[in-house]
Amino acid sequence: MLRFCFHYGIHFILPIVIAFSFFKERRILVLFILWGGLLIDLDHLLSNPIYDANRCSLGFHPLHNYYAVACYFLLLIPKKTRLVGLALVIHILADFVDCLFIPH
Repeated sequence: MLRFCFHYGIHFILPIVIAFSFFKERRILVLFILWGGLLIDLDHLLSNPIYDANRCSLGFHPLHNYYAVACYFLLLIPKKTRLVGLALVIHILADFVDCLFIPH
């Protein structure tokens, strides 16, 4: 249950906190952009099985590989892509925390 709370808390609650704390003028738009980072999970559809509770997404799925993650961090640099980069980095953070709970 703790794993679930951390993972989905980062996916859904952290974007709410960020949007409402730092983007008061455009908070709803920003919130939906930050939640849009969840779309990279579409790459799970390429896996068999699609979902495995004991599989770490990082380094496994195409949009979760380390080159993609590096690109997500680079998107934080230009102002025009910063919000999308933030959405993707938040997603990767949630998946990283999730991976910490997987028994090795």
